[in-house]
Amino acid sequence: MNGGRIKDIANIQKLGHVEFRTTDLDRARDFYVNLIGMHETDRDENRIYLRCTEDRQHHTFVLRKADSAGVGSIGFRVSSDADLERMKLRFEELGLPVRWAGNDMLGQGRTLRMQDPLGFIIDYYAEMASVPWMVQSYHLHKGVSPTRIDHANVLTPDAQAGYEWYTQELGFGCAEYTESEPPDTRIWASWLYRKATVHDIAVMTGAGPAAHHLGISLPEPMGIIRACDMLAGAGYADNIERGPARHGISNALFVYVRDPDGNRFELYTGDYLTGDMSAEPIRWSLNNPVRQTFWGAPPPRRWFEESMAVETFDGSTMQATKPPLLPPVPNYVVD
Repeated sequence: MNGGRIKDIANIQKLGHVEFRTTDLDRARDFYVNLIGMHETDRDENRIYLRCTEDRQHHTFVLRKADSAGVGSIGFRVSSDADLERMKLRFEELGLPVRWAGNDMLGQGRTLRMQDPLGFIIDYYAEMASVPWMVQSYHLHKGVSPTRIDHANVLTPDAQAGYEWYTQELGFGCAEYTESEPPDTRIWASWLYRKATVHDIAVMTGAGPAAHHLGISLPEPMGIIRACDMLAGAGYADNIERGPARHGISNALFVYVRDPDGNRFELYTGDYLTGDMSAEPIRWSLNNPVRQTFWGAPPPRRWFEESMAVETFDGSTMQATKPPLLPPVPNYVVD
């Protein structure tokens, strides 16, 4: 490829926001604000803008009224408006669909929307309205007091290509990856970062483009247990899909939850700092079940087989394509 790569000409700082589609805005707001403990910053006719206690930006999680569940936009924040101009030129050079998106998000500055080679619609922006920092406003904390939106986990038929796009073109570091054994050695999943934690995005092999989950960070391990107690007490015990348990990859304690629309998120704590992109990433064999569950009950089959729809460049629902070969669903799952 000709020209400079994005990692040479733009500074992608971190995952900026994730937007969930919801069929009932008020129900979704009640769930995420009054139960999970996010903070509402603003709302308009079609969206509710939320943030976590560590956030100083207008929003990191957005609920949008839609006819069906799924994921709307995934956004990354860059360091300056000049980065956006350089990124636009690079994406055009690569022949990728790209345009300036209309500023329909409250509080969000000029936004560059593109469709990456994996089929995902990604928004890049440099400016976001500032809001009060909630870390020491303990009297306003409720629920399990999420600290930040930590990562997005997405599915694509070719996770090797996803790894190459993010590391070679976008300048992400790789903390950990899953690889098949010879003779067909290939990356089946990778955990990729710009901020100094295990990942801002994970790219896994699966029917896609689709989203698997949004990761939401909690301040301490007992927050996982408290979340389960609160979900059960509020009548959402059956929405607890997997966990509590600990991952091998990332070392994090976790519980996976489905919201009232069926959208999946992971409450997550206890991972580790990265930041040194010269460090050798941790390799996991595809055949090693510890990568998914260091300890805890085995995952249910639906955790492997169900995902969230994502949108096309024009806002319609994307049709996921199955890869020619998928790793088999492990025999240690629960039906």
